[in-house]
Amino acid sequence: MQREDFVATAVGLGAAAFVFAVMFWLVDAGAVLAAARSGDPLLLLGVAATILLWNVSWGLALWNVLRALEIDVPLENALLVNAAGAFANHVTPFGQAGGEPVTAWLLTKTAGTDYEVSLASITSLDAINVVPSLGFAALGASYYVLTTTTNGELGLLPLGVITAAVVLPVVAVLLWRNRTTLRRRFGSLGPGIHRVVSAIPLVPVPDLETVKGRFAGFAGAVGRVAVSRERLAAAIGCSALGWAFQATGLWVTFLALDSFVPVYVPFFVLPLGKVGSVFPTPGGLGGTEAINVTLLTVLTAASVPTIAAAVTIHSVGGYLLTTSVGAAATSVLGVRE
Repeated sequence: MQREDFVATAVGLGAAAFVFAVMFWLVDAGAVLAAARSGDPLLLLGVAATILLWNVSWGLALWNVLRALEIDVPLENALLVNAAGAFANHVTPFGQAGGEPVTAWLLTKTAGTDYEVSLASITSLDAINVVPSLGFAALGASYYVLTTTTNGELGLLPLGVITAAVVLPVVAVLLWRNRTTLRRRFGSLGPGIHRVVSAIPLVPVPDLETVKGRFAGFAGAVGRVAVSRERLAAAIGCSALGWAFQATGLWVTFLALDSFVPVYVPFFVLPLGKVGSVFPTPGGLGGTEAINVTLLTVLTAASVPTIAAAVTIHSVGGYLLTTSVGAAATSVLGVRE
């Protein structure tokens, strides 16, 4: 890790720690700790299992994406790259934006593909993961709207989620069908952008034709994933399974703390909590948890200290577990090189 990257990660972790400190101060840290200590060890072990199964499911989704691109990668390698990608996301600021280029580089080293194809694979997986998350959030929002007799404390948020679940796929389809026209219109901006970036000191930039070739390779790879219907459906199914394991894990965490929340609630809350990943901390740590605690406080009758303890165990515990597994996977991939 470069010195500046290490500093950025350290600052990000410090910011996340500050967010947690404020949250625990508002909620009462003693009560949160007492709730966490009351957890059933066997059920908490089950939570850890759901987190691992969630990551395996998304590794299977990545494998299907690679198969759609006719990249012959053993299943275990796809699982290792996905785990290593989680590690990369968790140690770089801005979550996915920081870790995905590193994950693509690892995939290039592992599978021997061009970097732009690897990046297209990881980008496609990110896009695929959005599909079931929108679906689960929309179903949860619909249930909330239909079963809440008043306007509810969430205001227009559930209707906004339902609208997004309908509008975003339509927009995506329209953009895909008009991709040739859009590429032609915006392609003329390429030379100007290239000149601006090339003028930045200490930033090595390939020549324009090389950039065009790499972008064409990236776009072509994304296109091949989109038209491979069987593999795309399999990837979406694996992604949905991963979301289901993740939501089930949060639900079981409440059971471990001798509390109960409706089953639909985690399926609604967790996708919305991912908005917190834009928080400039490694893996979005702190921002995601703050959103989850806020939504769960509104949607459930559980005490706030119990909610904070459940979210911390599930989210921070999952963060530490997937980071540890991802670090081991990164080491294994490095040894194989």
